Amino acid sequence: MRDLSDLDGLARRLPGNAHVVASIDGQVRFQGTVSGTRCVFTARLGDVPIAGDRADVLAEAIGAEPDEDLVAAGVTYGMLFTPLSERSWWRGVHQVAADSCLVIPGDGAARSVRWWQPPEPTLPLPQGAAGVRERLLEAVAHRQPHQGRLSADLSGGMDSTSLCFLAAEHSPDLLTFCWTGGSAINDDPLYAGQAARLLTSAEHLTVPDTDAPPVFAPPYWSVDTEAPRAATRGMNAIRFGIRHLVEHGATRHLAGHGADELFTGGAAYLRTLFRRRPVTAWRQLRAHRALHCWPLAPSLAALLRGGDLGDWWRRCADDLARTTPLPRSPNLGWGERLPATPWATGDAVKATQTVFRGVADQVVPLARDRGQHEALTALRSAGPVLRLLCREYAAEGLSLELPYLDDRVVEAVLSTLPHERYSPWRYKPVLSEAMRGLVPDVILNRITKGDCEEPVDRALQEHVPDLLELFADSLLARRGLIDVGRLRTTLITPPRTGDVWSAQLEATIGAELWLREIAARPAVPAVLAGPARGGAGHPRSVPDLEETP
Repeated sequence: MRDLSDLDGLARRLPGNAHVVASIDGQVRFQGTVSGTRCVFTARLGDVPIAGDRADVLAEAIGAEPDEDLVAAGVTYGMLFTPLSERSWWRGVHQVAADSCLVIPGDGAARSVRWWQPPEPTLPLPQGAAGVRERLLEAVAHRQPHQGRLSADLSGGMDSTSLCFLAAEHSPDLLTFCWTGGSAINDDPLYAGQAARLLTSAEHLTVPDTDAPPVFAPPYWSVDTEAPRAATRGMNAIRFGIRHLVEHGATRHLAGHGADELFTGGAAYLRTLFRRRPVTAWRQLRAHRALHCWPLAPSLAALLRGGDLGDWWRRCADDLARTTPLPRSPNLGWGERLPATPWATGDAVKATQTVFRGVADQVVPLARDRGQHEALTALRSAGPVLRLLCREYAAEGLSLELPYLDDRVVEAVLSTLPHERYSPWRYKPVLSEAMRGLVPDVILNRITKGDCEEPVDRALQEHVPDLLELFADSLLARRGLIDVGRLRTTLITPPRTGDVWSAQLEATIGAELWLREIAARPAVPAVLAGPARGGAGHPRSVPDLEETP
């Protein structure tokens, strides 16, 4: 290596999921992964640039305060999409985009340099699946622990079950984990049982779902202060399962998280396909219309409607002020627009609108192909959520491994033509073809997906008193971001709007717990926080990093 740019070739070959850090002739390059499961943060301590993989560690070093505007957006909207998912929750701490690296030259002027571009999606399904097969075999082979046992989720779904069969080839003492139970609309345990009988060399750990703490049940807590958890409802059950695995000797755990974002998608790819292959696009639009009950005229209007990504963010901002439900329309644009959280205050909504309009003025698509943009948005929005989940596992002594989000696996999947990757006639066709011959057909040909929302809804109603107690002295309410009265009304008489408001509730719980963890941590010594503080006791603002194309 003679120059930092020489690392591009190495970074494009490395398997697995890791940070890359290099120092050459007094210059430093630091990068994470393209999915955002490993991140890079940077700040300035006095005149010295510092960087790390934990935003809260840097925030403590410079005496930073939470970004209240981003907290308002998280509470008001629930799920934050890229680029907001790649924004630090601490003022003065900058998060480097997932497709970029941080470069700190000898003069100390840190800058962000984009080094990764998504592949052009040109491969038909057979060739694309062959590449995914090779990369997944490599990814799982690299996950063998040096000490202890390898464990893996065995849910019965295609994602996790495929990893179990790949791992069994390398780990004769593989330990699988499965919740038992199920219902008329959740047949996961049935398929998990069939897979377990075929994994003859593995040990199977099955735990009744009734043994675990119910979702939304106390105690409510978080392991660290980097960012609010967007997924909070089932963390106690997850920790319960982790402890079982650790007791059985597991040190590294495989999970299928990220596969839904990678192998399934909406119909946005039809926008690009219509201009290249209109007959194929028309046939697939008919199938999507049948699946989602889309009327013809709105479907054609959505397919032909103009507007760039900035316009979409502005419409999202405008929608937050609506007092009537959003009209249903075919999702063929830049993404689904969501209503404001029922309990968000007017100040929170206004702050969120300002944030969204600021994004609209600068945002650019993540890829030229609309299907690629949709896939990258899903991946880079989920990556930060899953990174925090990995931290939960680490806190209990178990390393969580997510092979589907390895850079090489992501690139292999994105190389496949979007209209074959997201075919409306098949479920996860790229993964099912990639695993053909390695995973039993009973799993690959499954046409159902387990639905756990019925017990979730029931548990939520049972724990409304606990949630009301959590928010009785809310830090979010003190900051003027939520109306506890409206939250109480929503919990007692929930709206019939699917899972949107439930996801928004999880995000609100995550923000509340985050603020409490911050308030409970010890004060930072002045000798550490002092150099980065500006006037009036506020953190000095850090200049935006120079963006190098």
